[in-house]
Amino acid sequence: MRAFRTTRRAVVALGAGMVLLLAGACGEQQDNAGGDPPATTEISPTETTEPDRQPARTPPSGGTEVAAAQLDAAALPEGYPKLVWTEDDGATVGVVAQEGGCGKAHLEVPEQSATQVVVTMVEVVPAEPQACTMDLRYPKLTAELDEPIGDRTIVLKSEQRKS
Repeated sequence: MRAFRTTRRAVVALGAGMVLLLAGACGEQQDNAGGDPPATTEISPTETTEPDRQPARTPPSGGTEVAAAQLDAAALPEGYPKLVWTEDDGATVGVVAQEGGCGKAHLEVPEQSATQVVVTMVEVVPAEPQACTMDLRYPKLTAELDEPIGDRTIVLKSEQRKS
C-alpha cells in the first residue's frame, strides 16, 4: 500500500510539474535570433480601421445615392435594404438586394414609363428542399435603363422564386 501512495504522489507531482512547465513556456517571449525587436503595427490616431464604404449602407464608388423622396419602397418587406443609386449619369440603377442560404439574387426592370421605373429584386431559391446555410447576404446589383432616371420615381419590389 505504501508503494502505491509513493507512486501516486510521484505521478501527481510529475503532472503538476508538466502543467507548470507548459504554462511557463506559453508565457515566454520568443527569442529573436537577429537581435532586432519584434515588428509591431502602430495606428496613428488619425487613421481608421473602418472600411471606407459600408456594403449595404453606401453606394459603390462613383454611384450617386437616390433621394428617399424619389423612392417608393412600400412593397418591400420590413427590414429589407432600401439603398438605391445611379451610375453613368442616371442610365444605370443600382440596389442592395437580399439573399440567403442557397438563394441567389438578381435584378429585373419590368416597367419603365415617363413617371416611374419598377425595379424588382428577385431571389431564386432551390425548388427542392436542401441543406443551406442560414446567412443573409446583401449583394449590390445594377441594371441598365432605357433612359436616364431623371426625376422619375423608382418603385422597389422583391419576390422569391423557386428554380
